Amino acid sequence: MRNSTIENSLDVPLLKPKKPEAKSILLIRQLMKSPTGLLGFLIIVCILLIGLLGDWLAPYDPYSAELTKKLLPPLTEGHLLGTDQLGRDILSRLISGTKISILVGLTTACFAGIVGTAIGIIAGYFRGWVDIVLMRIVDVQLSFPFILLVLVINAVIGAGLKNIIISLVIAGWVSYARVIRSEVLALREKEFIIACVSLGVPKWEILVKHILPNLYTPIIVLSSLQVASFIIAEASISFLGFGVQPPQPAWGNMLNEGKDYIFSSWWLITFPGIAIVITALGVNLFGDWLRDILDPEAKNG
Repeated sequence: MRNSTIENSLDVPLLKPKKPEAKSILLIRQLMKSPTGLLGFLIIVCILLIGLLGDWLAPYDPYSAELTKKLLPPLTEGHLLGTDQLGRDILSRLISGTKISILVGLTTACFAGIVGTAIGIIAGYFRGWVDIVLMRIVDVQLSFPFILLVLVINAVIGAGLKNIIISLVIAGWVSYARVIRSEVLALREKEFIIACVSLGVPKWEILVKHILPNLYTPIIVLSSLQVASFIIAEASISFLGFGVQPPQPAWGNMLNEGKDYIFSSWWLITFPGIAIVITALGVNLFGDWLRDILDPEAKNG
């Protein structure tokens, strides 16, 4: 009787557990429900496409000067946004400058994130004199205004695209270090980390395999918010003449070149300014949505 019961139970089809919905699909659905997050995402996608396809989208050569067509207002002689003081097409230079802003923002956020994360992990996990020394360096650097520090570094190492990325990385890693250190201080008291230490797991393995994977959320959120700051900083430094140098088009030096014509040719500074504002707005809107989704405690706090 018992065997027949077992056999009958084997004939009953087993209910397969439902597969959990993919996180990417959930994120897309949540993004579609957020007007501000969706707007920021669409702006970022448009900026990325313009930066990647700039060579094909630009109607004119951004470096080509034609003095007979200088300072043409928008919608004149085939120039949608007008021309500058050398007759160069404003729209083409804006499109070309998009590539520089994307390069500076993403590259700086990437390298500053790597340096800051590494220092934050070391300071937070080992604590003691290592933590004291590293955090005092962070405190000293944070005592200087960010733009001023970047200007000083650029004055020492020289102007140019490569040097402005280096200066922004040197000035920007501290934000990552402070946030990551606080996260690691909380993680090292968790039971799974204490268990790893008790079992004699090597420290490098604890840091790489157990602590670092739990830091992806704050790193992604902080990076998404820092990109806009780095783009604005690059434009500010280029405007002051320490960043990207003419004739290479960048939004900051376009503002610098157009400031002398602010009353006679308003379009020279208006359109680069709008480009900076829209880009920073899109990144910040998407970054705020990403923070609310990946780090709900920050939203509630």
